[in-house]
Amino acid sequence: MAQIREIKKRMTAVSTIERITKTMQMIATAKFTSSLQRARATRPYTDSIRELVSRVAEACGDELEDVLINGVTGAEHRELILVISSDRGLCGAYNSHVLRTASKHLHSLEASGTGFELQISGKKAGAYFNFAGTDVAHRHQFGDKPSFDQVAEVADEMIKRFSAGEFSAVRVIYMRFESNARQIPEVMQLLPMKFNAESDAEADADTDSTATAATESGVVYDFSPSVDAILSELLPRAVKTSLFQAVNDAVVSEQVMRMIAMKAASDNAKGLGRTLKRDFNRARQGKITTELTEIVSGAAALE
Repeated sequence: MAQIREIKKRMTAVSTIERITKTMQMIATAKFTSSLQRARATRPYTDSIRELVSRVAEACGDELEDVLINGVTGAEHRELILVISSDRGLCGAYNSHVLRTASKHLHSLEASGTGFELQISGKKAGAYFNFAGTDVAHRHQFGDKPSFDQVAEVADEMIKRFSAGEFSAVRVIYMRFESNARQIPEVMQLLPMKFNAESDAEADADTDSTATAATESGVVYDFSPSVDAILSELLPRAVKTSLFQAVNDAVVSEQVMRMIAMKAASDNAKGLGRTLKRDFNRARQGKITTELTEIVSGAAALE
């Protein structure tokens, strides 16, 4: 009787867990859908402004002197690292992948003698680095629905300190979202900005207020006012949008990995429930058989 009662208690507990994980899966699915829409809406603008900055920078050529691209001469040999994690758990390997990538990068900096200042977003990163004994200079809180103004404020502070020569580089460690089945932990260099070569066409810069750049299609664009004036406006905006896109990607990755983890937990709970139900039926049938055997044996003994 004790075994049957124990199995029944476990069946009730597993059924409750299944309902909870199913609910969490539905919530994560709803949050994933909304965060994916936000990330997809900002992606074309982010890519376009980075491409535009790349074109303008190519037009200036070797004469480009903007500190956000070339860095500050004589800057401290130190990096600013921003690690983006989640506030809550139950999202699979999301935090472990991001924090493992961050630890590997920090260890490489220590091995090379490069100093760093660590900033984080998310309670999980805070708990991890507290346990590891790593000092955290600042804790940001972006939440599930980060606003551009909130991220832009953080980016402005990074740009200000980088331009003052406090850091030789600013990097963001986050989970880049590629598809529902693929999320990649990435160390993105935010400053100084780097651009991939998208064209083999040559770019020329004029000495007056108009600069020209050639594109892959051979079309020549005229930039007015000067390249420096355009970059002074575009570069800070490109940094802000790149950081905002990274934060959005991190939120999408967190929600999709939580959705997958909760679905797996629900499926496992359902499978365990079926196993317990089978064990319960076997135990009950065994008890009934034992009682019938005892009754038959008692009746036979009275004959």
